[in-house]
Amino acid sequence: MKFNHEEFEDQNFSISRYERMLRSNDIRFFDSDEFESIIHHYLENGKIAKAKKAISLGLSQHPSSVNLKLLEVEVMIFEDRLDKADHLLAKLHAIEPENEEIYIQKANILSKKNKHHKAIELLNIALTYTTDEADVYSLIGMEYLFMDDFENAKTCFMKCLEMDNDDYSALYNIIYCFDFLEQHQEAINYLNLFLDANPYSEVAWHQVGKQYFDLKEYKKALAAFDFAIISDEYFVGAYLEKGKVLEKLKKYNEAIENYKITLELDDPTSFALLRMGKCYERLGCQDLAIQHYSKTVHEDPLLDKGWIAITDFYLKKRNYQKALYYINKAIGIDSENVLYWKRYAKINNRLAFFEEAERGYRRALELGNYELDTWLNRTDILRFIGENDAAIQNMHQAIEFYPENAEVQFRLAGMHYEKQEFNQGEFHLRKALHLDKEYSIILEELFENVYQLSLVQNIIKQY
Repeated sequence: MKFNHEEFEDQNFSISRYERMLRSNDIRFFDSDEFESIIHHYLENGKIAKAKKAISLGLSQHPSSVNLKLLEVEVMIFEDRLDKADHLLAKLHAIEPENEEIYIQKANILSKKNKHHKAIELLNIALTYTTDEADVYSLIGMEYLFMDDFENAKTCFMKCLEMDNDDYSALYNIIYCFDFLEQHQEAINYLNLFLDANPYSEVAWHQVGKQYFDLKEYKKALAAFDFAIISDEYFVGAYLEKGKVLEKLKKYNEAIENYKITLELDDPTSFALLRMGKCYERLGCQDLAIQHYSKTVHEDPLLDKGWIAITDFYLKKRNYQKALYYINKAIGIDSENVLYWKRYAKINNRLAFFEEAERGYRRALELGNYELDTWLNRTDILRFIGENDAAIQNMHQAIEFYPENAEVQFRLAGMHYEKQEFNQGEFHLRKALHLDKEYSIILEELFENVYQLSLVQNIIKQY
């Protein structure tokens, strides 16, 4: 531990000395290891321009340094200068054919070209030269993930974890693979084996709890999260997940207590505030519910669930003016959110602001919300405000998504008959009756005059 601390101090000293040199424009000598440390620092912090400057200076002082040239390759790959990177790697391979980093960077280039199988072949060669097998297995695992080969990816990440029990990145990747394969019980079995050797791994207990949650085994999930908290009483994630389980068990007061703990341990999160609001609402504590919903959107104005929670709260109370106020604020922040526009339409419809309601449904459709009720509601509003041609056009567009839907066909039949387009009306009426005669009530309720026509009644009697 002392060595790591000293190493950290040395790195900070090198960086400070290097940056003083840049400010003074007085070139000083740094050994190649110092330059590597400085370049890694800039790369890890996303300061690519500074990293390139350091590489240039480093190579001017150490022109034969393979490691500095490999860092140059890394930057080239980041900037998609793949041919130049490949050319430089070929030269470096001739100098150091057993340098695993050369194979790793070659694999990186192939991966960027979506040649993942070939990348894995090179990484397997790197395995024969490396002293850090876990790092290379992790890279191989990522290549398998790119190919959606979750079984092989899982095996690679398991090898990483075997080499380092504290490699939680590998553990999370293993669980990701289990989750994608929907192997929840298998994931639990694996985690239990891991816990046999590492009984106080709060991350593993946390993951066990999440697997039981997905299986809806809430009492087992609760026990797992309790063990995670015993292993680390400051583990915020475990309290959040425990709160979710307690909500499922309808223990809302206990859920609130767990969410409160997260607020004490860390900065307030919009998720915890939102869940507390939901719990208070279910307990009938209306003032506390709205208070926490308001805190949620203040904490994270981009969280749509917060705005939706406030809007729905007032919708349930039939306080449409306040619901409209909040959904307008939400749209002002994110005008591309379909969920906002659907609520905007619904609220304006309730307030009898039909043109605004139509606009809401139209925007929802424009944003890709093709649910049947969106098409139907917009059509009914267009008819109500006298836009009959637009209503017909809307239903014809809906047919592209719902060609065999009786509700669409009955509406089209009714609207065409209203325009005295009898052939088209009959076509859609017969299709609708063939699909589901029960929905003829749509004609009876929405198109009463059409329904009473003798020619329409005669057709209905045939089915």
